[in-house]
Amino acid sequence: MITTDFVPGSPCWIDLGAPDVPAAAAFYGAVLGWEYEPMDTGEEGAGDEGMEGGMFRKDGKIVAGLGKLTEEGARSAWMIYYSVADADATTRAVEQGGGTVRVAPRDLGEWGRMAQYTDPQGGQFAAWQPGSDTGIELVDEPGSLSWTELYTTDAAAAKEFYGSVFGWTYGDMGLPGGGGTYSLITPAGLPEERMQGGLMEMPKEHLTLADGKPYWHPVFAVADCDAAVATVREQGGTVQMGPEDAEGVGRLAVCVDPAGADFVVLTPVGPPAQG
Repeated sequence: MITTDFVPGSPCWIDLGAPDVPAAAAFYGAVLGWEYEPMDTGEEGAGDEGMEGGMFRKDGKIVAGLGKLTEEGARSAWMIYYSVADADATTRAVEQGGGTVRVAPRDLGEWGRMAQYTDPQGGQFAAWQPGSDTGIELVDEPGSLSWTELYTTDAAAAKEFYGSVFGWTYGDMGLPGGGGTYSLITPAGLPEERMQGGLMEMPKEHLTLADGKPYWHPVFAVADCDAAVATVREQGGTVQMGPEDAEGVGRLAVCVDPAGADFVVLTPVGPPAQG
């Protein structure tokens, strides 16, 4: 489960880069019940055209960020940030492990210090060194982050890389129907019940969203997976897989928003854990 104590190596923030900020805000508002709070642009009369980003809230608590996609050639996607004690040390570990630095460590006011990276296989992720802001305020409840997942072309290499960067430990389980192996991720030094995500190997031809490159995506808890999927379709999104039941996990579906960003909705078995 994901909690909000955000030990090193745990997911602590997510944000979406979208080509159309108001459209993304409307879509996720409908699907996940989020309220969008635009940043103050400081431009008089900016109006909707000036909304370059802001925060999503659920029940008044921050659950994600939203920003205008500005990187040329980039696809719309969710970025997952992992909490670290020292962003500069993490950057060195990424480089030593064969990864690359997309955004060098930089301060964001008093809130904290961030950096963005690409793993050796091509998966993008980020780090957050907390200052006054430790991260999102609601997790593991309907309408919030409950899991993170990496689709990669080389699971063994990915496990070695992220283990060297974050100290993660792994537990492997076989997928039903001979579907391969799913590796469960736990932060360093924590028991298995604090598992926060997973990774699985997939052939390049199955990774069509990212032109064959690995990618991370968030899993959001929802009260009713089928209802959420129906809303995804009503709002112009698509469904890559599901809804289907995963034994011991819950009912889930892999979805894609109208701009092409992927995410998973999951109704977990039993009541969601308190974050």
